[in-house]
Amino acid sequence: MTRPTYTFTSESVSEGHPDKVCDRISDAILDAFLAQEPEARVACETFATTNRVVIGGEVGLADQAKLAEYMGKIDAITRACIKDIGYEQDKFHWNTCEITNLLHEQSAHIAQGVDASADKDEGAGDQGIMFGYACTETEALMPAPIQFSHAILRRLAEVRKNGTEPTLGPDAKSQISVTYRDGKPVGVSSIVLSTQHLDESMTSQDVRAVVEPYILEVLPEGWILPDTEWHVNPTGKFVIGGPDGDAGLTGRKIIVDTYGGAAPHGGGAFSGKDPTKVDRSAAYAARYLAKNVVASGMAARCTLQLSYAIGVSKPLSIYVDTHGTGQVEDAAIERAVAQCMDLTPRGIRQHLALNKPIYERTAAYGHFGRAPEADGGFSWERTDLAAALKAAV
Repeated sequence: MTRPTYTFTSESVSEGHPDKVCDRISDAILDAFLAQEPEARVACETFATTNRVVIGGEVGLADQAKLAEYMGKIDAITRACIKDIGYEQDKFHWNTCEITNLLHEQSAHIAQGVDASADKDEGAGDQGIMFGYACTETEALMPAPIQFSHAILRRLAEVRKNGTEPTLGPDAKSQISVTYRDGKPVGVSSIVLSTQHLDESMTSQDVRAVVEPYILEVLPEGWILPDTEWHVNPTGKFVIGGPDGDAGLTGRKIIVDTYGGAAPHGGGAFSGKDPTKVDRSAAYAARYLAKNVVASGMAARCTLQLSYAIGVSKPLSIYVDTHGTGQVEDAAIERAVAQCMDLTPRGIRQHLALNKPIYERTAAYGHFGRAPEADGGFSWERTDLAAALKAAV
């Protein structure tokens, strides 16, 4: 049983964090290939450091002869990402950084396990376990600490990029510790924010004066108390940011991408992977199903696990845990999940319409807890399966 009173902490990082720069580039490249071929196979990794970006991985296309043509767009895509994030530093500038593209053709041995044929269904792109989670702590059915850590940084990015706060830089990290009473979030015991600033004369107190109004705007009313601890740029100046300050790599912020540590993570990263990779698509499906279980009223919390083997189409297992909040047995929900959604890789992609260029927008501020969009973005955040799941138990 969950303790009635406790404090839980989650962190987020901004779109200008070095790892998130890399996630953004990898997903933008993925989108570019999917826009050309909805069934393109992409596994794209990005590394960034001072004045340099290196891109590697593999691409599989139906018309492999067009690979060279598509490769010619990688440089421009990468520079556009860096420019939009806002990097124009002497040692990391969108227009002058060196870009090395090492993408190559997909391995035929991997393809043979994934591709459908006359005598077998399309298999999963890899083995692995994927988790989804949902709870009633926020309107988005996400854990409060990670949801509000993201919200703080998204708001600061908005005022930085629209010119309201021109002294802020792209690189930032947030962390909030949420106090729970009777299992419900009621306040914030501490706030940690480190943000790059462009004015070298600014002190930590100066930075707090800039960011505090936006933090208060984002957090629920009454959550900031007289004894809430504030740590804004606690080490002092933060002028050198992004890949010039620290190297970045795709896929290193998997807990930031999901539930902030409030739920398990299977281990696989998302960015740069096309939706045949169950690391990504099945994690989205697991979130979708867990969210719909909670939205249906069958539970206040739901953890859902799926497992796969490379080259095998159907999940090896489905596991549900409602943490003692379920209105029906967890085993009944497991059966309903299998009944209501085709959880083969192709079934997931079709149900959630994942073969679209919708991934660059997921690269920062969380893959979950976002509003579904008209063009199919964040389709896994819909709650359109809730009634069917409830009827199936």
